[in-house]
Amino acid sequence: MARKATNVEARKSYGMEEQIGSLFQPDTLLAEEYFGNFRRKIPLEPEKALMLSVLEDGVNCFQENLFAESGKKRALRDEAREWLFSDDSDHVFSFSSICAALDLNPGYIRRGLRRWAEQNRKAAKKKNPSMAPERLVA
Repeated sequence: MARKATNVEARKSYGMEEQIGSLFQPDTLLAEEYFGNFRRKIPLEPEKALMLSVLEDGVNCFQENLFAESGKKRALRDEAREWLFSDDSDHVFSFSSICAALDLNPGYIRRGLRRWAEQNRKAAKKKNPSMAPERLVA
């Protein structure tokens, strides 16, 4: 009987060690599981998903081409800047209309983009002082 009790105690002991040991093991979590926590529980309506994509593309065009000096990239940046900072709300896909439809604050987004652009310009000037605008001297 003592032998049988020892086996039961050994299994209990092993179970406790396993439980305690699992507290100190790293959690393995797949990227899909991690990002699944942040996905919307109710998907956006297709029209709003399209509007969000248009907004994302406008912001990306502005950010990716911030330092473009000529050509297509400069045109993309200028067009994106004009779209982002325009108060026009006559069109369904104007920046202001998209922000209204998605319940976003356009002023907040614009301030963030201005701040982001200024910080990147300052950082670029520190790295390359020749990027500073030339001054006209009389």
